[in-house]
Amino acid sequence: MTAHVEELEFQAETRQLLDLMIHSIYSNKDSFLRELISNSSDALDKLRLEAYRDKDLAVDTSDLHIDIAVDHEARTVTISDNGIGMTRAEVIDLIGTLAKSGTAEVRAKLKEAQKSAAAESASGELIGQFGIGFYSTFMVAETVTLLTRKAGESTATRWVSSGSGTYTIEEVADAPQGSAVTLTLKPADDDDHLFDYTSERKLKELIKRYSDFIAWPIRVETVTETDGEVSTSVETVNSMKALWTRSKDDVSTEEYTEFYRHVSHAWDEPLEVISLKAEGTFEYQALLFIPSRAPFDLFQRESKVGIALYVKRVFIMDDCDDLIPEYLRFVKGVVDAQDLSLNVSREILQQDRQIGAIRRRLTKKVLSTIKDLQTSDTEKFGTIWTEFGRALKEGLLSDHDNQETLLGISLFASTANDEDLTSLASYVERMPESQDKIYYVTGDSRQQIESSPHMEAFKAKGLEVLLLTDPVDEVWVDAVPGFDGKMFQSIAKGEVDLDSEDSAEKEERGKDFASLLTWLTEKLSENVSQVRLSTRLTTSPACIVGDAGSLTPALERMYRAMGQQIPPTKRILEVNPDHPLITGLRTAQSERADDPNLAETAELLYGTALLAEGGDLLDPAKFAKLLADRLTRTV
Repeated sequence: MTAHVEELEFQAETRQLLDLMIHSIYSNKDSFLRELISNSSDALDKLRLEAYRDKDLAVDTSDLHIDIAVDHEARTVTISDNGIGMTRAEVIDLIGTLAKSGTAEVRAKLKEAQKSAAAESASGELIGQFGIGFYSTFMVAETVTLLTRKAGESTATRWVSSGSGTYTIEEVADAPQGSAVTLTLKPADDDDHLFDYTSERKLKELIKRYSDFIAWPIRVETVTETDGEVSTSVETVNSMKALWTRSKDDVSTEEYTEFYRHVSHAWDEPLEVISLKAEGTFEYQALLFIPSRAPFDLFQRESKVGIALYVKRVFIMDDCDDLIPEYLRFVKGVVDAQDLSLNVSREILQQDRQIGAIRRRLTKKVLSTIKDLQTSDTEKFGTIWTEFGRALKEGLLSDHDNQETLLGISLFASTANDEDLTSLASYVERMPESQDKIYYVTGDSRQQIESSPHMEAFKAKGLEVLLLTDPVDEVWVDAVPGFDGKMFQSIAKGEVDLDSEDSAEKEERGKDFASLLTWLTEKLSENVSQVRLSTRLTTSPACIVGDAGSLTPALERMYRAMGQQIPPTKRILEVNPDHPLITGLRTAQSERADDPNLAETAELLYGTALLAEGGDLLDPAKFAKLLADRLTRTV
């Protein structure tokens, strides 16, 4: 009986991605072998774990391995394993369709990388970052054939494609459990950095370089001919030594780099390696890596924590988010616990006392490593903050135990320097003796903040202000009381008294403007809760500020975007008693309070103050008409 062969088209985005891969300028085409071996290793891990959990699963786990065989005459290389395998639906979902988010982004970045001087490294990083390692096979193969049978299933699936836009898929009655990928290789081409991968010597070299640490035996079948007689031998090429069990002094930088790439599915080099061994009540070993570049999905909902959990060197799960807090999700690596059950589930982990202790220890170790780099290697520390600073600041909200450490390593833009960031400790050192608060302001950009009316008096008096432009800054500043005994103070919220006038002078000025302030509060009652005199303005006529405990407009927008019903907050209009517009308005209001032109002036005053801080007018058309009418009368 002839099996039914079905021809299907790749998903449109996958097809475009394949075209880029096939015509990629990425010169290190050796990567295909590392990617396929890594996939096979994952499949073996998953089979052993499933066999522990499902005692009725009829599988043999006594000789789990990865085989690599070459057919010189047919110019094929086959990488096979006896791991978990895939069903037909999984083949279509995982290979025929690139279901991950960010596909359009990776295509755009690959195209951009092709024009870049750093094209080789950029392309490689993207291949790893976006989880598309299987597609790297099309850099070296004219045709790729996948034969796979899921553990516990009776039928197998054969998938074949040349990467041209379609693939065929068929049911196969007789096939071993696991997966075998057969590559019909392109001719060797030195100019295109395409080596002869039918050379067993070359394959062994690549395995030793990139995959020596893989926990499963990688066997290379070597065919030799002597005096017309052909003989076949099989050699296990990798050492299978788990790097986390070895002393840091015994592991080379290259070995750490390749292991990091294996566990993180990234192609950059680790910025820092953290090795940890705990003995006593809870015994475990950990090998963690701080990447040199942030993954593309660091701030996407689909982003996963990068720590894999092992128990006595048996793989348990990827992305174990109970082992490290979410704000450290960029850290990659493995934890090997000695005392957990092999049948541990995610639900059990959430309640496990040992996991909680490991989590606390790993968190403190990662943060102390970053803190040490702050003084011992400023270049590395600068890279960490540039790539992961936004994520680290999330911990100021969620990790009260380590809040002080996080504040110590945090860096911020400041009016003290146009280019370099500052630490809070440096800010406090520069504070005048008379200053008892750490001043800050939040906003969308440095340019917007620096031109804000709220900054005027601080600039005039030479007082340093932190310029916070990350979305998370809108939240954590209200949750953190202060640093080194100094409270945080928003220059756009509450009362900021920078005036040098004595109390008698202030009281007299308040009386002079009392009538105007009452009148403005009445006229603008739909928009503001109060109008008062300001000490933060030097050149602008007015600005808008919030109460000390109120939400900022940006934070209100964030909550609404998340679906929360936040009622609009009326804020405070502060006016500059030294500005000609305000003094003129005081005189006019005292003489002709019922003049409708004055009410229009009040609306224009509020609207310009709102625009000056980057806010949104409730009725832009009305404001524009008022302004146009007023300008017309001045022509």
